[in-house]
Amino acid sequence: MTSHIPLQVAVGVVKNASGQFLISLRNRSLHQGGLWEFPGGKLEPGETAEAALTRELKEELDITVHAATPLICIRHQYPDLAVQLNVFLVEHFSGEAKSCEGQRWQWAEAKELKHYDFPPANAPIINAALLPHYYAILDDADPPQLLAQLHHILNQGVKLVQARLKNLTPAEVSRFVNQAYPLCQQQGVLLLMNSAAQAHNGPHVDGIHLTSRDLLGIGKRPESARWLGASCHNLQELLHAQAIGVDFAVLAPVMPTHTHPDAATLGWEQFAQLLTQVNLPVYALGGMSLSSLTTARLAGAQGIASIRAFLE
Repeated sequence: MTSHIPLQVAVGVVKNASGQFLISLRNRSLHQGGLWEFPGGKLEPGETAEAALTRELKEELDITVHAATPLICIRHQYPDLAVQLNVFLVEHFSGEAKSCEGQRWQWAEAKELKHYDFPPANAPIINAALLPHYYAILDDADPPQLLAQLHHILNQGVKLVQARLKNLTPAEVSRFVNQAYPLCQQQGVLLLMNSAAQAHNGPHVDGIHLTSRDLLGIGKRPESARWLGASCHNLQELLHAQAIGVDFAVLAPVMPTHTHPDAATLGWEQFAQLLTQVNLPVYALGGMSLSSLTTARLAGAQGIASIRAFLE
């Protein structure tokens, strides 16, 4: 009989100072055996997820956790088991990792994570591990001004940028990308193009950000998209984004904005409730400032997305 009461599991995305991630190989005798995973284990009765993670990492790998930050919560139904993965990012720890229970483990480069065989429930965890907390949006402006804004964003250390150039001509979009993309590559920044933008022959960028209209207009993930984001405003759009396999979503508007102060908003409570119904990294958009990050993370968000916050 299939279990519908999820097994509670604590998972640690352990990241070292070199940006590598610690992964271990599941014993073939276990559920999903023979696949790679982020380390962790089941919660004991009365145990919190963070306490379970601290205990498991010490028992399995002799690592002492000093700080663990909630990253994402995944609910997944396998044919024979329902699980809830309470995932934490662990960047502050001590001790040299070693195998205490005979399992194989290794440090994996970030760019190689997607080449390992993980259980299906781990796909959004990998995306959450790789995605930054800030998502800057470059809105329509005169091309010279756009490039100045991009420089300002890059100087702040932002690593994920969307070019939302809906009103520029194809020639202007292509010209901007030809200048902007090399700058982004030099600084390890991912540049995504909004799906409403027009460009000659399609701009050479790292991925696509789907408008909500374009999201609902497709039934599967575009094969050409290395990274795929989507704009969502409700549960229907979030579920469709998850179904076609987007890497992350942006949910808006959370709070009132300067441009639409009287528009209906989700608020943090509804935002958090919607996130419990999908297994996706989700950015909060609408009325965000850099100081909103802590509130967003506590609500379950990957981070914040904004136009103004990164230009002020």
